[in-house]
Amino acid sequence: MSNFTFIGAGSLGFTRKLVTDILTFPALAESTITLMDIDEERLDVVKKVVERIIAEGNFPAKVVATTNRAEALQGADAVICTILVGGVHIFRHDIEIPKKYGVDINVGDTRGPAGIFRALRTIPVMVDIAKDMEKYCPDAVFLNYTNPMTMLSKAVQDTTKVNYVGLCHSVQHTAEMLARWLGAPIEEITYTCSGINHLAFYSEFKWNGEDAYPRLRKLMEDPTIYNEELVRNEMFLHLDYYVTESSGHNSEYNAWFRKRPDLIEKYCTHGTGWNPGEYAYILNEYLDQEQTWKNELKASLEEPVNLTRSTEYASYILNAMMGDGTLFTFNGNIENRGYIDNLPEGSCVEIPILASKRGFDPIKVGNMPEHLAVLANTHARCESLAVEAALTGDKRKVFQAICMDPLTSAVLSLAEIKNMVDELFEVNKEWLPAFNKVGGVTV
Repeated sequence: MSNFTFIGAGSLGFTRKLVTDILTFPALAESTITLMDIDEERLDVVKKVVERIIAEGNFPAKVVATTNRAEALQGADAVICTILVGGVHIFRHDIEIPKKYGVDINVGDTRGPAGIFRALRTIPVMVDIAKDMEKYCPDAVFLNYTNPMTMLSKAVQDTTKVNYVGLCHSVQHTAEMLARWLGAPIEEITYTCSGINHLAFYSEFKWNGEDAYPRLRKLMEDPTIYNEELVRNEMFLHLDYYVTESSGHNSEYNAWFRKRPDLIEKYCTHGTGWNPGEYAYILNEYLDQEQTWKNELKASLEEPVNLTRSTEYASYILNAMMGDGTLFTFNGNIENRGYIDNLPEGSCVEIPILASKRGFDPIKVGNMPEHLAVLANTHARCESLAVEAALTGDKRKVFQAICMDPLTSAVLSLAEIKNMVDELFEVNKEWLPAFNKVGGVTV
């Protein structure tokens, strides 16, 4: 019997999905699900939702819930993390302050000024969780779903020895989208994908062993398909390889789409799939959820239980390592130790990894296409610098990391970036005590 601990279990959608995924593997059905969250109201509802899943599936599992992290981690075999540090009242500044200076952000949870300040708030908590794991469950696997993925992953791996991998669903979801466009069963699609989180590219994408890129290029002539992912399809047409994360996200990772109002109107306002490219899309989603989350929690206790297993990686990894041992290859986020030759050593990369009873075996990719490595390298170095700043409390390095962000540097001068960063630090000062020091003393 395995013990799987969810930190940030109040993230209802993820917890419900991942618990269902885990328990539908027969070899994991007797597991103990330990739920931990600091919000008692959410935790109580999520526990009831998991109890409904167990009852509906007639699983021989059990569930416990606690607000005590040490208690939740004691004896865990795997820890799944889905936390959010700070609510919408602080997250909104990550989006709204850059906009005041001219940096138009769609999501803001991954990189750039918004992603970096989200990382600064979250890294201390993530590192504390990992250090608690070293104390209470040193052999456990740490599966992280929290963003910003690259910076959190690097921070945890730079400061602890936990068995860590960062997980995102953009690789398999994009592959499913491309298969749908091709009219191909996903079981007949194979690919090699690598890069950094949300900026990984398929160096190979094959249908029954045949290169599918020529067919995909032809499909770009279909306005329905082209308009479904305007930004990503433009990147594909000009860069020759398909990128993993949605158009809304990718529009803010480079200098091509959001630096002028006419470009935003042309590429970022229409036809961007599930994630519209307009300004502050995710912030507006957060604001809506803040008003409705109690109703959503209540509804979750009445909705039919769906026992269909998703394509999220976590359960397949746990089954490979602790269940029936079926090998599973996935794309995960870990520090680069020679896996991608033309990205910086020690930066966080997203690469194929084999999960088995022996643990994680990263697969060496070699070189990314060189022009793609240039783009990924810029972000990888910015993010490594931001992590160093977070771990040392160095405001100057935060500023310098944001200076090199492609969208920010395309829009603002150095002096303007400095003013923007100063303002972001001011509104975040209660959340960033490591930076509030004079002469080594916290003030």
